[in-house]
Amino acid sequence: MAKVDIECFLEKEVSRIYIAAQLAEAKQVENTLTEHGLDYAVEIEPFYKIVLGLFPCEYAGAAFYVLSGQASFARQALLVAGLKTGLVAEEVD
Repeated sequence: MAKVDIECFLEKEVSRIYIAAQLAEAKQVENTLTEHGLDYAVEIEPFYKIVLGLFPCEYAGAAFYVLSGQASFARQALLVAGLKTGLVAEEVD
């Protein structure tokens, strides 16, 4: 199991589970998902961060996607690995 192209997930339901702001953080996420045998895709996406408590600034981050059926397990694995800053909460319909 490893990184796959996002097109591999086109016909499947996927969930965004993490947005890494820094390269070192993205590598930790990749290592954790790989160690847990999860296929994942990565896309560069914008995210916003408040600077100095006042100013929203746009940054580019690495967004990680897994199959929706594996999202809860993947989030828990990342949390246990200490990766919580960019964790994307599970969406409730």
